[in-house]
Amino acid sequence: MTPLEGLEPLIAPAAISWWPPAPGWWCLPPLLGLLAWALWRGWRRRAQQDAVEGEQPLDPMRQTALEELARLPKPYDGAPAGPWLQELNGLLKRLCRMHYAGDNSHTLSGRAWLAYLDNRCPAAGLTRWMILVEGAYRPQCKLDDKAIAGLYQSVETWIRKHV
Repeated sequence: MTPLEGLEPLIAPAAISWWPPAPGWWCLPPLLGLLAWALWRGWRRRAQQDAVEGEQPLDPMRQTALEELARLPKPYDGAPAGPWLQELNGLLKRLCRMHYAGDNSHTLSGRAWLAYLDNRCPAAGLTRWMILVEGAYRPQCKLDDKAIAGLYQSVETWIRKHV
């Protein structure tokens, strides 16, 4: 007789039931709920922080430029717009000279100047305001209230958002 013949036959293992689960199974649903709540809370907090970051205070140079822009007398009621347009151009040129000293932007004029401004802040859309560069040279250049407000808004946007 060989030693293998003395062994008893193999017993098939009993089928393992899915119930009852392992000890501690009852901890899983609350942990999953807590994890879902933490993820949702983190997502909301990040969304709120992103919204607040968009409202950062302006640096002092931009704030000063915006105050100077607000002080400029607008040419309402048919007043000549040439001096106002010159002041706007001067303000923009000074800002460009300070922020982009190596670009020699103060030497630009006409469409090249407006294209340069738009490259720095496309949101302002200053290329549509050709009057900004031509108006100072036109005798008795006058603007209506809508054009004054639109140009003012574009310049203000450029000051706030330029690169």
